[in-house]
Amino acid sequence: MGRAFEFRKGRKMKRWDRMSKDFTRIGKEIVMAVKESGPNPDTNSRLRTAIQNAKGVNMPKDRVDAAIKRASSREEKDYQEVVYEGYAPHGVAIVVETATDNPTRTVANVRMYFNRGNGALGTAGSSDFTFTRKGVFKLAAEGLDLEELELELIDAGAEDVYADQDEDEHGNVKDLIVVETAFADFGQMQKALDEKGLAVLSSQLQRVPNATVHLEGDQLEEVMNLIEKFEDDDDVQAVYHTLG
Repeated sequence: MGRAFEFRKGRKMKRWDRMSKDFTRIGKEIVMAVKESGPNPDTNSRLRTAIQNAKGVNMPKDRVDAAIKRASSREEKDYQEVVYEGYAPHGVAIVVETATDNPTRTVANVRMYFNRGNGALGTAGSSDFTFTRKGVFKLAAEGLDLEELELELIDAGAEDVYADQDEDEHGNVKDLIVVETAFADFGQMQKALDEKGLAVLSSQLQRVPNATVHLEGDQLEEVMNLIEKFEDDDDVQAVYHTLG
């Protein structure tokens, strides 16, 4: 009973940690969007996307409103978006997207994680070529027919439409439909989904690996430990890797 309780407690803590991380990440997205194009989501597509993503992770409306208000203040810090590239051990490519108010601190931490994890921080272009940037949209699957939706979205640039699942902070599994587009078709797909009134849970530009590396045992654990170090850093917005 004790071990089962500790396992459930551990999973719950991980879910809450992920939720906290999501709130921090989206809060930064809101701040950067407002500073870039103002606080009105009707005229600021980046802010509109950030608010949509906030709803997808159940971020409270008052926290969203507070982030928008905070971003409109001159006292609010500016975040720089910096991308770092490198390799984990065993040939796994890694790209780390950050949003930071202190790039000196961030690059020092990123370099430390690579070094301690037996990896190596590279220069621009050293690993990003192993990924393709795509638009990735996650929709609530309820009431949708996968094949019909795929046919409807082809003209808007859908390259792949498939079923998936996700787990919320309470441990509930929800069915999703994922739509992938080319980088250039992101805005067109976003508009098409809005016009259809579909429940979009998140919309992001992601780096999708062109090929993956399969690892097992100690090698897999070593790479996963490095990836988790990046994901736990408050300056990190997203981590992409070629681990299959």
